[in-house]
This record gives sequence, structure tokens and C-alpha cells, in this order.
Amino acid sequence: MAHGDQYKHSGKAVEGKKTFMRLMSYLSKDKKLLLIIGFLIIISIVANLLGSYMIRPIINDYIIPGNFNGLVNILLVLAGIYLIGVAAVYIQYRLLNKIGQRAVTRMRTDLFRKMEKLPIKYFDTHQHGDLMSRYTNDIDQVSNTLTDSLSDMLSSALMLIGIFVLMIYISPILTLVTLITIPLMFLSAKTIVKRSKKYFKEQQNTLGETNGYIEEMISGQKVIKVFGHEKKVESDFDILNQSLKDKSEKAQFYSGMMMPVMQNLNTLNYVIITIVGGLLAIFRGFDVGGLAAFLQYSQQFGRPINELASLYNSIQAAIAGAERIFQVIDEAPEQEDGPEAIAVKDVKGDLEMKDVYFGYKPEKLILKGVSLHATPGTKIALVGETGAGKTTILNMLPRFFDIKSGEINIDGVSIQNIKRDNLRQSMAIVLQDTHLFTGTVCENIRFGRLDATDEEVIEAAKLTAAHSFIKRLPKGYHTQLENDGANLSQGQRQLLNIARAAVADPSILLLDEATSNIDTRSELLIQRGLDKLMEGRTSLIIAHRLSTVRNADRILVLDHGQIIEQGTHKELLALKGKYYSLYEEQFEEF
Repeated sequence: MAHGDQYKHSGKAVEGKKTFMRLMSYLSKDKKLLLIIGFLIIISIVANLLGSYMIRPIINDYIIPGNFNGLVNILLVLAGIYLIGVAAVYIQYRLLNKIGQRAVTRMRTDLFRKMEKLPIKYFDTHQHGDLMSRYTNDIDQVSNTLTDSLSDMLSSALMLIGIFVLMIYISPILTLVTLITIPLMFLSAKTIVKRSKKYFKEQQNTLGETNGYIEEMISGQKVIKVFGHEKKVESDFDILNQSLKDKSEKAQFYSGMMMPVMQNLNTLNYVIITIVGGLLAIFRGFDVGGLAAFLQYSQQFGRPINELASLYNSIQAAIAGAERIFQVIDEAPEQEDGPEAIAVKDVKGDLEMKDVYFGYKPEKLILKGVSLHATPGTKIALVGETGAGKTTILNMLPRFFDIKSGEINIDGVSIQNIKRDNLRQSMAIVLQDTHLFTGTVCENIRFGRLDATDEEVIEAAKLTAAHSFIKRLPKGYHTQLENDGANLSQGQRQLLNIARAAVADPSILLLDEATSNIDTRSELLIQRGLDKLMEGRTSLIIAHRLSTVRNADRILVLDHGQIIEQGTHKELLALKGKYYSLYEEQFEEF
């Protein structure tokens, strides 16, 4: 093997060990219960080993001499020993299930909390279905290992040691004979594990990709059906599904080989011991009870090795899942607030951008020296062709992305020096793409401000023209919404989003094509509501329909990330520049 390959495999082993130890840290928080479980494992193993060893005195001292009364008594003792072992195993698994689920709960909590701290960019660059797969398939894989495999692994390891010690005690010669097949067992296990480890990891990754694709196709069913791409989607899914099948088959094949290979080697071992033991009993006077007990142990000796090898596969699958979970947990969160960050109170809404540069990729700038100033209560409209940088400006204000250079101030304070939570609480944003949560209409509006009363929710709905259609719903404000409000029209969903912004009572209002999905009649109603909502608030409005921004205090025209024109509607028409061209094009469409 080349030096580079050695380094690569060593690196993987080190990473696997780190992941395993990190996984164990989630269990270590229940140290007392772990100690109790360890004690119970020892009791169950001792009971098992002692029960098997008692075959020797039972045969030698009671069966061969024909001592029936003594045989009954010792069988009762043997039954008591096995009952103690069974009780220990039962309690052990109950406790292990408890701490295993606690550990998984902690891990799931860490994953969810980290997700809440990740920047918007992370969700823009990762499949949502793949993220969901980490919550479900990968967590389940870890859960199964923590609640079952680890305890079985410890039990098997201790059992192996105990059996080996007792085998030496009964017959060192037969123990040496037993060891002949041990190297074969370990070599076979090592070879199989090496192959299965690789495919278990590939299986988890492919499963995540498949789930991601399924999630995308579910959410995009209307588009798929409209364009008649069902066959194309099926074909793409078949490729992913086939890849998952191939990886899973290989992983399960190598994992499934373990047991039959080990059983055959164990059977070979048993035959050799029986022959040698029989010869020892005939020519060396080895007691029959000792031979029976040793044969019992020889059968048991292969089982822990089988279990250890099989469990190792399970643990490798869990490690592969845990690595994917820790990948998310280890992602860099949004930059923390600096020590100088302050909480701004009573935000008036004086908003200023000074010579702002920004690009989603360092080598490609979207905003190039943008400057604007909005005094409290001012309505600023941003217009321009797609890709001009309008939405990017809105993303800068709540710090979904941080600017490359320049400065953004609110009430004279740089937003870099304002605590993020405080900054975002001073704003409300209504996007072109709506999103509603599972819950009632009232709860969805109240999401804008959780302490809002029912009366405030209703007032916000009236203000934004949502009240009239809500009253017509089966249970009014208590109507249950599911699947992103699928039982509402697109316009109704947008009205609820705007009502949510209204109940938040922000100082700064950001509207990104807020009325684009609403019919003309609803648009007139909502525009009146928005006018009331924007009174006394600094508002930045993005609109492609220029008719909706005529009454803005100032209109900024963007082109390739720069403000090329600004003024009122009349002033810009009089310039006969870019705004005039855009307005004329829209007028001609009608």
C-alpha cells in the first residue's frame, strides 16, 4: 500500500474513532445509570457462565453416581441462577433503552438548535430532503445502536473474556486447540467489516440524496405535471433508487456474510474439540462433566465473536449516520454578536446605506456602491429588471447576509453593532413566496408577535383585508391550516403573511413583491391596508408592477447592482430614462 493510502485510511480510522467517542459523550451524561447497567451486565454474564460451568458437577457428582435428590436440589439452584441472570438482562435493557433515548433526544435537540442558528446561505445550498434524512434515517440508525448494539457489544466482550478464563481453568490443552480457529475468525471478521463499513457509509449518503430528490419532487408536483415530465422524473428517481439498492445490497450482503462464516468456523472448532476431548477422556482420564462443560463453552465462545463482528457493522452504520449529523452540528453558525453589540430601543426607522458592496460569491459582486437614505416614515420603492439587486438589498438589512464593504445604519447605529435579534424585531418582511405553518389561522398571524391578543390579530387582519375571507372559512380564525395552507388560494395565503407582518408592529417594513400573487381586486384592497400599515413606518418596497409604487416618496432604479436613477414617479417619467422605459413597456403590455 502506498504511503498516501496508508495516511488516508489512518485518517478515516481516526475520524471514525473521534465520531464514536463523540457519540459516547451523549451517553456519558447519565453516568450513574451507566454504572448500574455495567453492574447488571456483569451479573447476567456471571449467571450465564456459572450456569454453564455447573454442568460439570451435575454430571460428575449427581448424574453418574445416581444421586437423584441432590440432582433436584442443584437443578433448583441452577434455575435460581438463571432467573437472576434473566432479571438482570431485563432491567439492563429497560435502563439502556431509557438512556439511549435520552442521548438521541439530546442529539436531535442539538441538531435542531444548530439548524436555527445556521445562516440563510446554508439552506439555500443544501437539499431540504437531505437535511430531513439526517433527522430521521441517520438519527434512527444512531438510536438503534445506542439502545441495543453497545450493550450487546460490551456483554459479548466480557462474555468472551469470561469464557476464555473458564476454558483455561477446565482444560489448558483443549483451550489451545480452540485457539487454532480464532485467527481464522478474526481474519474473516476483519475482511468482512472492512468491506461493509465502506458500503454502509455510501448507503447513508445515497439515502440522503434520494430523500432530498423525493422532497423536491413532492413540492414540485404541479410543475412536473404541467410540463409533462413524469417520465423524466421517474427515470431520474430510478437511477437514484437503483444506486441506493446497489449500495444497500452490498452493505447487507457483507454484513449478512458474518454469521454463516462464523457459524461454520465455530462448528469446525466444535468438531475438533469433541475429537480431542474424547481422546483425552479415554487416554488421560479427563472427566466427562469437564468435557461437557468445555463443549458448552466452546459453542458459546464463537457466539460473542460472531456478535462482536456483526455489531461492529451496526456501529459502523451508526457512525456513518452520526458523521452526517455532526456535519450539520459543526457547521459555522451565524456570526455571533460582538461584545460591543447593543440592543436598540424605540427604533424610529432612520435607515441609511453608504457605499455598500456585496456578492454572494467573492468574485461576483451583486451590489456595487449602493447608497440610500430613508428618513422615518418614508416609503422607498426599489425597481429594476430581474437580477438588478433589489432583493439583495432587502437581505442586507436584517443581516441574512453581511455586506462586503460599506456601511448600513439604523437610527445612526451600524447594524453590525446591533444585536441580531433586536435588529430583526424592529423589522417585518413579506416575501413573494408565502409560508404558513401547521396550526390555526389565528396562530399563523400571531407568529408575527407571540404575545399579541386575539383582538390585535383580528385588527391586523382587518387592516390588511384578510378579515373578510377569514370569516368565511369553516371555523373562522380557528380554521386549521396544513401543508403550507394548501386549502387556501395563493392570494389568501399572502394576505395572511401580510397580516402577520402587521401584527408584528415593526418600525421598518420590507415588502418583496408582496402583492404579486394577488388578483387586481384584492390588490386594491390590500394596497389600502398596506398604506395604513406603512403610515409612520420606514418602508422599502420591491415591485415589478410600477403602478403599485406611484405613491412612494422616492423611487430608486437599480441596474446591475447600482442605483442609476432616483426621484418621484413624476420626476422619473420626466427624465425619460430607464424608469420611463420600464413604465412604457408595462403600459404597452396592457
